[in-house]
Amino acid sequence: MSNETNSDEVTVDVKSNNETETNSSEEESELLKTDIESLSKLLDLEKQKTSEYEEKLKLVLADFQNLDRKTQTDIKNGVNSKINEFMLDFLKIYDDFVLAKEVFSESKINSEGLDSILKNMNSLLKKYQVISIDSLGEIFDPNFHEAISIVNDPDLDDNTITKEIRKGYISHERVIRPTLVEISKKE
Repeated sequence: MSNETNSDEVTVDVKSNNETETNSSEEESELLKTDIESLSKLLDLEKQKTSEYEEKLKLVLADFQNLDRKTQTDIKNGVNSKINEFMLDFLKIYDDFVLAKEVFSESKINSEGLDSILKNMNSLLKKYQVISIDSLGEIFDPNFHEAISIVNDPDLDDNTITKEIRKGYISHERVIRPTLVEISKKE
């Protein structure tokens, strides 16, 4: 009998081991599923956070680029403003030299030295992109001209510029000094 008992016990032990293995396997499987689900949720959460950070980074980068562009524009405008301010003072002196040349020419006085100075002044104006406004024969435009006298002329259209009294100038696509002009009226 002792053999039989041993044999029965072994059988019982084997069944017990199989059940334990099955239970253990199911528990591991459940734990694994839970771990995968929680990791998946964590991954989704991190992806969402990453996406939010990417959007914030894009906005901050766009803000920085806008600020940089504005700063560069402000600096450029500030420099151009100072150049224009200087050029306005320079143009007063330039006008005096042009008048002196005209007087010398009318008086038949040698103006070679004055011509050389005016050439250098013209180079300076060109270097700083200061361009004269050609107005004679054009139609009056208040953006570029300032009318200071009117001439009655039935042969010309109204507001035709008949005379430039003082030259106007544009710097960096902005009028820094309008041309003083005389315009026509038909009556």
